[in-house]
Amino acid sequence: MSFLGIDLGTGSLKVAIVDAHGCEQAVSSVAYALDTPHAGWAETSVQTWWRALCDAMTRLPGELRRDVQAIGFSGQMHGVVLLDAAGEALRPAMLWPDTRALDLLDAWPEPQPNPVAPGMAGPLLRWIVLHEPQVVRATRWALQPKDWLRVALGGAVVTDPSDACATALADPAGVWDTALLARLQIPREWFAPLAPSYAAGGVLSESAARALGLRAGIVLATGAADTPCAALGSGLAHDGDALLTTGTGGQIVVLASQAPAAAKGLHRYRAASDHWYRMAAMQNVGIALERVRGWLSYEWGEAYREAFGDGADSITNANDSAAASLTFLPYLTGERTPWLNPHARGGWLGLALEHTRGAMMRAAFEGVAFSLRAGLDAIRASGATVTALKLAGGGSVDARWRQLLADALNVELHAVDCPNAAPRGAAILGGLASGHWHAHDLAALAPGATRVAGPRDDAALAARYARFLDLYGRVETWFGDATLR
Repeated sequence: MSFLGIDLGTGSLKVAIVDAHGCEQAVSSVAYALDTPHAGWAETSVQTWWRALCDAMTRLPGELRRDVQAIGFSGQMHGVVLLDAAGEALRPAMLWPDTRALDLLDAWPEPQPNPVAPGMAGPLLRWIVLHEPQVVRATRWALQPKDWLRVALGGAVVTDPSDACATALADPAGVWDTALLARLQIPREWFAPLAPSYAAGGVLSESAARALGLRAGIVLATGAADTPCAALGSGLAHDGDALLTTGTGGQIVVLASQAPAAAKGLHRYRAASDHWYRMAAMQNVGIALERVRGWLSYEWGEAYREAFGDGADSITNANDSAAASLTFLPYLTGERTPWLNPHARGGWLGLALEHTRGAMMRAAFEGVAFSLRAGLDAIRASGATVTALKLAGGGSVDARWRQLLADALNVELHAVDCPNAAPRGAAILGGLASGHWHAHDLAALAPGATRVAGPRDDAALAARYARFLDLYGRVETWFGDATLR
């Protein structure tokens, strides 16, 4: 007996099969690129997602696929897929990095229960209403990405609170805000009914089963957004459990048994279980480091060596006066927590003739770490005590980078012994939906975690963090005065 988790991400689709004990048996992934037909747009054709799923499934062993009893879904948050009455996509999916609706954020006046970003379903759908009337006339459903995938596999048209509450069209519990939809002229009937993330949401169709090499009729879980799925897959089960994920962006999640109070710059969303979570969401982690690596013409191994030195405890030039004068703001795509500023931008300040590529790369790593620290500081200011973080995500493997994160964040880091937390969380939802597991089993399903770094009370690094914050405060007015709602 095994369970399949599908994680529909922004830049790749990943599938994982776990056994009856929650242990990963096989995993595969397929990458794809975003389409940017106009400046500020971020789209992907659903056919790109479908081809990636079929390709990823062919890479899993056939005997494991035949043993799958249920499927769970994890999906990138905030985006939207518009379907007609026949279930066909009317246009490419619009995704969270999209900024075309930036000028429409005034429709969400303060105070809001959560920050509103232009790439959320609400602003994107408002843009559709204003600019694509032919699509509006043909639309029957406006779905989140993972819900589109479940429907494409034969499942029910439903969504879950963890995705609904992050659309800027629902209350913090995920219930659709009928009055807001009416004011925005977005039809209420476009939106799917709510079901728990762990509820059964239909069964796999014959045609989808043939395409994926699975048995028809197996249970499809409703599924959840990728961040709560990663939290579930990483073993967050109790109030106060905390997780740092580093990928294209970065998230710091702290689980809560009750709805947290609203706090500026933070999100408070529903979890994949019956919990809530606080979240600091930083857009510029892997995406910023990857762009800097390209600008500096590095391969990743060389980038780490020249930024950090040859030993895990060695830092090349990090504490000399020249390196200390170099600061990098990583905000290449605007920023959410804590600044709520989609116009924020990045770059180096303090460059001198003696600076090398390695010094610039090191400053970029520090800038990203400092950005994550600013998000964690916002969580701490909201009343959560965070001294240790579970660590997940493909962008957090190098030991030197982990040590910098521990020093910058002033936390212990415990790497989760589960490199594919989001698809594992999705697979667990499949097991819950099929009745194999129950809510009281979740804590026992937590993967092991290994302490990989602890803070070293680095006074020089703390001074550079203060310089980072001061620099952002000084240049913020350069970027424009629009902020997220």
